[in-house]
Amino acid sequence: MAAAGADTEVHFEFFPIIRQYKSGRVERFMNPDPLPAGTDPATGVVSKDVVVDPAIGLWARLFLPPGSDGKKLPVVVYYHGGAYVIGSAADPFTHRYLNSLVAEAGVLAVAIEYRLAPEHPLPAAYDDSWEGLKWVASHAAGGGPEPWLAEHGDFSRVFLAGASAGGNIAHNVAVRAGEQGGGLGMRVRGLLVVHPYFGGAADIGREATTAGKAAKERADAFWRFLYPGSPGLDDPLSNPFSEAAGGSAARVAAERVLVCVAEKDELRDRGVWYYESLKASGYGGEVELLESAGEGHVFYCIDPKCDKAREMQERVLSFLRK
Repeated sequence: MAAAGADTEVHFEFFPIIRQYKSGRVERFMNPDPLPAGTDPATGVVSKDVVVDPAIGLWARLFLPPGSDGKKLPVVVYYHGGAYVIGSAADPFTHRYLNSLVAEAGVLAVAIEYRLAPEHPLPAAYDDSWEGLKWVASHAAGGGPEPWLAEHGDFSRVFLAGASAGGNIAHNVAVRAGEQGGGLGMRVRGLLVVHPYFGGAADIGREATTAGKAAKERADAFWRFLYPGSPGLDDPLSNPFSEAAGGSAARVAAERVLVCVAEKDELRDRGVWYYESLKASGYGGEVELLESAGEGHVFYCIDPKCDKAREMQERVLSFLRK
């Protein structure tokens, strides 16, 4: 009877995303079924899934634009969103977004399928994402296990990108690459940070309001759920400008950074804070900000044909082509 009760008694809930029961059972919401790899009829982009590290089940979905025969293409390493607990390189939002981006930008994209919390608590997602980047870099000197990367990857034009939690991951992976020196043998031209999921103990912007403080308390509890034993929102993985981060943000391995925020996104203020803090951090590259007026979190995935999504896409394409 106790076991049965544990399977129905809630241990932690972050609605409308996830619920975990005392038995350990996890219930995920807002987590659509994955789409298969293959040829996208709308764009002609071809995708396939490749095992990166079978020991931990790490894999990636690669996207190749039509007309790529004999061509070297910029490489975009992409980290999906989902608050570290949902989402996938194969989820409809990521899959369709990358089909569109790859077709228009003429790039080779690699979406890393990192493991999710709470079954794999943080920092597993960061470690997997780093391993994925190293796997991509293993092709930079020629050869490597994956033919698309070996034949089509231009490792003098590499971009790291991510949305929401993936934007946070992209930043942290870029820092780690910078601390390695030499960008892992690749030239990281840019870092694209979209609607990023960062935190911090000190209130900024709307966090100082009554509603904001309640949301902040909830966010702190959620971070500790994701990362048991973490000191909380000033953990360097959550707050890259905290004292504990030791100025690591200045070591981002990218020549340029584009930060995208949306006016009605609850994460908007943290995105602007990240932009302003990175500019003041001693980072030597260019930092740009795009704010989408009147829009919410990851709106461009929800309504990719709206005017603001088109405006954002054009800015991202310009960033990749510069």
